Amino acid sequence: QVHLVESGGGSVQPGGSLRLSCVASGDTHNAKCFGWFREREGIARVSNQGYPVYAESVKGRFTASQDSAKNTAYLEMNSLKPEDSGMYYCAARPYGCVIGKIRASDFSSWGQGTQVTVSS
Repeated sequence: QVHLVESGGGSVQPGGSLRLSCVASGDTHNAKCFGWFREREGIARVSNQGYPVYAESVKGRFTASQDSAKNTAYLEMNSLKPEDSGMYYCAARPYGCVIGKIRASDFSSWGQGTQVTVSS
């Protein structure tokens, strides 16, 4: 079982930035691909070999990465908009990332979420 803990959420003004972190513990060999979701909407995913994929709504503004040595995934969010607000969840799956749309059903382990609020 993989245990995921997100951090880094908060309140920020439009145009601001936040960096979310997701630390994996437990059976970390089962965390080969990390996904980021806003509520149940797939935002980004990244494998332990890189190759990030993004939803159209965040392309060019968000950057997903993974540090395998630290068992940690990151989501760098820049140029934030009010519509980016929501609960952000980190998820992991034991095998490589699934090609195609970022789907919640592809991931087996989930964190508790961290709230992001973008408002003036």
